[in-house]
Amino acid sequence: MKPLLVGDIRKLLQGELICGSENWKVRNAIYYKRHDLTESHTLMFVSRSDTVNWQEINLKGPAFVISDKPTAELKNALPNTTVIKVASLVQSYWKFIKYYRGLFTIPVVTITGTCGKTTTKDMIKHILSKDRHIQASISSKNEPRRSLPYLMGIDDKTDAAVFEHGLGNSGNITHQCMIYQPTIGIITNIGVHHLDGCKNLEGYIKAKSEIVDGIKKDGKLIINADDENTKKVPLHSFKGKIIYFGVGMRSDFRASTIKFAKHGMDFRLHFNKRTYKAFIPGYGEHQVYNALAALAAVNEMGMDLQEAITRLATYENMTRHLEFSNGVGGSTIIDDTWTNNPTSIEAALKVLDSIGKGKNVVLVLGDINRLGTFEKKYHGEIGSMVAKRNIHTLITIGSKAEEIARQAIQDGSKATIHICKEVKGLKELLDPILDNDAILLIKGPMSSRSMIEFANSLKMGD
Repeated sequence: MKPLLVGDIRKLLQGELICGSENWKVRNAIYYKRHDLTESHTLMFVSRSDTVNWQEINLKGPAFVISDKPTAELKNALPNTTVIKVASLVQSYWKFIKYYRGLFTIPVVTITGTCGKTTTKDMIKHILSKDRHIQASISSKNEPRRSLPYLMGIDDKTDAAVFEHGLGNSGNITHQCMIYQPTIGIITNIGVHHLDGCKNLEGYIKAKSEIVDGIKKDGKLIINADDENTKKVPLHSFKGKIIYFGVGMRSDFRASTIKFAKHGMDFRLHFNKRTYKAFIPGYGEHQVYNALAALAAVNEMGMDLQEAITRLATYENMTRHLEFSNGVGGSTIIDDTWTNNPTSIEAALKVLDSIGKGKNVVLVLGDINRLGTFEKKYHGEIGSMVAKRNIHTLITIGSKAEEIARQAIQDGSKATIHICKEVKGLKELLDPILDNDAILLIKGPMSSRSMIEFANSLKMGD
């Protein structure tokens, strides 16, 4: 965080000094009870309803409390704590965020989409980090409550920032855009997810579309030209620049001649009447789409495109994202336990269509969560996808995933199918079929620690 003088913040918020000194600087900002208090020199927004541990705050002093609590209660602060009283904590909170974000004129990229957010974000960070200071969200930790600490990670050394949007309910992306005020927005794709919070697919698309109005005036929007649901995003209100990526001729950043190569994908990139040879580590056409979005973003930030392509080739693919390993019995294990939704399962199956040729393909599929009243429908659709393919063995884990197996059987799948309630006993079931001719994909929800651990148990290392 850029250090700010306490007195200047009090003047900004038109607060009343209750106690303490104004002549020192804060170096961190949190919302009390939402974020952990771990550092000294911290500004904290304290709600009227919060129960305050003044001793804990004082031990981390000097500390700075901003609150709309009654004056009598605020006078309980200990000597190492500065307290100001404001008329409205909510208004003060947003006024401070607007002020702090306004201190920086750097590019800020935010990313939404059903799949590829974290990968695209990390690609952008990887490309830029060689010669720039980049602030980015950590892994896929993208919940709205994390947005304030991420914003506070921007300081005078920061050249650019890139964050992904979490979406559990409608309004989440609007909230995060108010904090980040992105100059560049990206929609990777829109599949099916979080229907419990958004009610149905139309509500989910609408929630994803919030990024359009969240981008700063004269900003850029980078979107997937080939994705059917993304085409439903209303763009009439957007006054900035729209950049399309994909494989169709409509795309500004277009990929062609996509081929599986050693440890990744070769493709040709067409942009601005020029053609570039490109490579991205990680298997699957979806990985090429992620790369196109990342390249479009860094190009808009003034990065030389050829240099960006060169740097992209050294990107290290994320763990548990279609991660290939040598497995027990000489088999190949594909660990894709990072997340689980219909879009990511379809992408993984398409990779198997190419990588699994001539192999005995084994699928271990867990529950897909957060589908609301559409659980049966979308698990069934996965079962139909499986039935169309040459699958040796299908194993489902969990009560929801049973529908995958039932639909695959109904659609005439030739696979040997096992329906399991849990991971226990699965290794004994797989041992006889995991050999040099076997390739196993394991895909389950991020919340399933047992499936993650089971995937690890099948790996033999290099």
